[in-house]
Amino acid sequence: MSAPLIPTASLGFPRIGPRRELKTALEACWRGDISIDDLLDTARSLRAATWARQHAAGITCLPSGDFSLYDHVLDTAVMVGAVPPVYAGAGRDHAGSRVGLDTYFAMARGTPDGLPAMEMTKWFDTNYHYLVPELRPDQNFFLGDTRVVDAYIEARGLGFRTRPVLLGPVSFLMLAKCADEAFDRLRLLPGLLPVYSHVLRLLAAAGATELQLDEPVLVLDEDPAVTAAVTTATEAFASAATGLGIMLTTYHGGVDHLADTLCRLPVDGLHLDLVRAPDQLGPILPKLAPETRLSLGVIDGRNIWRADLSQLLDRLTPIVDARGPERIQLAPSCSLLHVPIDLNRETRLDPELRSWLAFAVQKLDELRILTQALGEGRGAVEEELAAADAALAARRASARIHDPAVAARLAAVTPAMTRRQTAYPVRAKAQHDRLGLPAFPTTTIGSFPQTPEIRKARADHAAGRLDDADYDALIAARTTEAVRWQEETGLDVLVHGEFERNDMVQYFGEQLAGFAFTDHGWVQSYGSRYVRPPIIWGDVSRPQPMTLRWSAFARSLTDRPMKGMLTGPVTMLQWSFVRDDLPRMEVCRQIALALRDEVVDLEAAGIEVIQIDEPAFREGLPLRRADRPAWLDAATECFRLAASGVGDATQIHTHMCYSEFNDIIDAIAALDADVISIETARSKMELLDAFTTFAYPNEIGPGVYDIHSPRLPSEEEMVALLERACARLPAERIWVNPDCGLKTRRWDEVKPALQALVRAARQMRQRVA
Repeated sequence: MSAPLIPTASLGFPRIGPRRELKTALEACWRGDISIDDLLDTARSLRAATWARQHAAGITCLPSGDFSLYDHVLDTAVMVGAVPPVYAGAGRDHAGSRVGLDTYFAMARGTPDGLPAMEMTKWFDTNYHYLVPELRPDQNFFLGDTRVVDAYIEARGLGFRTRPVLLGPVSFLMLAKCADEAFDRLRLLPGLLPVYSHVLRLLAAAGATELQLDEPVLVLDEDPAVTAAVTTATEAFASAATGLGIMLTTYHGGVDHLADTLCRLPVDGLHLDLVRAPDQLGPILPKLAPETRLSLGVIDGRNIWRADLSQLLDRLTPIVDARGPERIQLAPSCSLLHVPIDLNRETRLDPELRSWLAFAVQKLDELRILTQALGEGRGAVEEELAAADAALAARRASARIHDPAVAARLAAVTPAMTRRQTAYPVRAKAQHDRLGLPAFPTTTIGSFPQTPEIRKARADHAAGRLDDADYDALIAARTTEAVRWQEETGLDVLVHGEFERNDMVQYFGEQLAGFAFTDHGWVQSYGSRYVRPPIIWGDVSRPQPMTLRWSAFARSLTDRPMKGMLTGPVTMLQWSFVRDDLPRMEVCRQIALALRDEVVDLEAAGIEVIQIDEPAFREGLPLRRADRPAWLDAATECFRLAASGVGDATQIHTHMCYSEFNDIIDAIAALDADVISIETARSKMELLDAFTTFAYPNEIGPGVYDIHSPRLPSEEEMVALLERACARLPAERIWVNPDCGLKTRRWDEVKPALQALVRAARQMRQRVA
């Protein structure tokens, strides 16, 4: 007789829709082309389709409340009434919400009439951005939204019994910021718990029997105050909503260091990420009460490779036998938010590579196969297991994934190749003599608006509807216009605009060996910003120059310095789905060598300034402090390997965005870039404090124009930001630039903003003259 089937759970599913329906509706609503009611109708349709898709895949525990119109952390802030005073009254009530969607979107995006957007930063070590809640020591929490309750009721009305998902109160507080940095945010927990408890009672009253309570901060370095706060919260919830079982959910790392405490909590279940921390089960399993359900996150929620199902079955069988199937649940390691939706749409992908992959839908099917094999025996899914085994064997044996020339070149790297020829002060003099720039030199981060005309031409060219000559003529014309406009505006260091580029990683990956790309493999970065991460499946090398043609063309148009624009090796790594058969940093070194060739070619073509963007530098940082030094050493070495093949007079820039720099400032300095530009407009230059305390020795371009918001900053506002920068940094080392690239903005926004930026820089020059 077969054992009962083990339940399977989804911790969250991509929100965006298989055809990016959410992006389309959001941006149409923001433009005023559709109403908020139309947007909400689209959202309801997406939720219904997602529940139906997961149910059809055999998932027995469906999530609700994981859907968001913009960001789940912002949703939580609104739920508990954590709306900064500046946004009070920014919108009207919509669909019964206590905090209206106008206010919600004002917090997310800012407003054209002057409200800034809230700060964003990376969600743990992923490429997802969340809105950072802003709290005050006297914060008053209230029930600002019941969306998670409404979603449960909505699903039940469609015939789906779901498990609501909530970001836990302790993680919410720890992910937030406070104007008084010395204030302990956990002191706000007593005021926050009544709102959470109210929500839990509403869920129980609506018929919910289980809650997924996400507390991912538990995977960070042990903090007794955090652990005590989670204990306090779960005890409060156990009293507040009897009958509502709590699955305490952790992911992105291990919690075995907290085994004693977690195994005593008054929760019904515990979810463990056994992909990122496979060894944590050993210390936890013996201490877990027999009645506590154990959710095993065995399918990778953050990468796209097929799982080794046979190996997983070998590992899971003794656990199930010892604990009993009724106390086990199988799940992805984390929400599937971080992977594309459905591999079946990738009809043009190389068939061999495609056979090695699993997107969100396929990962749910992997869970079904596992639970069916454990419950009914492997014979019940014999063909599916054989197919999975064959795909894995084919990948391991493929001659396509290894290149002996790449391995030989890596072996020949010497320490000298990872250092500039001289120290920064010597290089700085050579660069200043060559470039002849004024104080507060102005530049942009690289890209200019990707207009509908440019996007259509690129699509037509890719589809064969526009021939090479006509496409090249259009790119040349737009590049020329951009260079001329920059000259007229008075920018000091120009860029070519990147009109030929689709994405800052994809453009390079498409020209590198070892990379592959999907047609529909979109994942959410933030809000309506989606990306299609490339797949690094084999050894990486550069068959031919990638940026030389258009950079050299732009350089020929002007006497002013022209920047060559590259994406750095760490960002190429972090923003890709990386092969899992090599150490990640070995892959990064392969990319660095390919970029080194490009840097040397740009210098030979007369490009005086080369920017190697590393916006993802911090996100790869291990979550535990003890693991960070080795990673930072390897990451900085990769950057320097890419950048150090040039002479002293060639100026190397880098760019980073939405990062907290305090804990990595040594590594940033170790990059030894001549100039670093960073996003500081939203933080009003607060992020510069790390550079001030450290006494950062090189030049810095603090962003004065938040390009992620539709509002246009004034000249006076930019001057005020630069004055704040001068209070923290030597004026002679400050550059003036936007926060980030301008590809997502319109020309009618970019032109006045950059004109104001140039005027602000000129004001500052007069003040220090």
